[in-house]
Amino acid sequence: MSKIKIVTDSCISIEPEVVADLGITIVPLSVMVDGVLYSDDTLKEGEFLQLMKNAKALPKTSQPPVGLFAETYETISNPEDQIISIHTSHALSGTVEAARQAGLLASREVTVVDSTFTDQSLKFQVVEAAKLAKAGASKDAILAKIEEVRSKSQLFIGISTLENLVKGGRISRVSGMMSSLLNIKVVMEMVDHQLQPILKGRGTKTFAKWLDSFIAQAEKGGRKVAEIGISYAGVKDYAMEMKEKLSHLVAEEISVLETGSIIQTHTGEDAWAVLVRYE
Repeated sequence: MSKIKIVTDSCISIEPEVVADLGITIVPLSVMVDGVLYSDDTLKEGEFLQLMKNAKALPKTSQPPVGLFAETYETISNPEDQIISIHTSHALSGTVEAARQAGLLASREVTVVDSTFTDQSLKFQVVEAAKLAKAGASKDAILAKIEEVRSKSQLFIGISTLENLVKGGRISRVSGMMSSLLNIKVVMEMVDHQLQPILKGRGTKTFAKWLDSFIAQAEKGGRKVAEIGISYAGVKDYAMEMKEKLSHLVAEEISVLETGSIIQTHTGEDAWAVLVRYE
């Protein structure tokens, strides 16, 4: 009997027990720090941040090789099986394109999906897909569910320092220096693959202002919250504060997870993300 296998990449933030229970396969990206290459799946919590803080230059991230994807597709499945491979937005990484190329090489039926998101917003799609696959649902039903989850998700991110974005060439060095001097904090939302600034200000009060506004809007109704995830880079104290303030909005436990090395490379230390899925 054929099965549907669910594959994703290590830009996802997800609990290991969920991965094991649902049979999800994660293909790791890699990151190079001062000439040393690390696989994203071998770094322990907090380890990458320390490596990055001590590095002479900004780490360089790399998508999985096409060959690794092709090999993975063959290894995890039988010839009659189908594979749905769900990945981080193409605007953040070339991973989804590498998966597409691998799908053409593999002797399996591979359907590649661009989640348009990353981190726990990617997790929302992957977990729902894996639940349906485990229950024996059809490929069309799973793809429809992925699209539904995507359309009902939001990703917000708070950046405490623009240093890494400057080093990575994503904003100009001059504006980065000015923002650093002014202690500018930025909150952005990911819309159609792009991070769009929605609030900026001096100091952490900027983050508190956004959080209060989000909670007030959610309490007014309109869309009922089904799930919330919080991810962080650095210490998780503020993430836990956010969890406490957001917990009354949702019946499910809020997952608080460290984001992976790939995302930390771009966000820098003390960044956070609030990922929301609506019913």
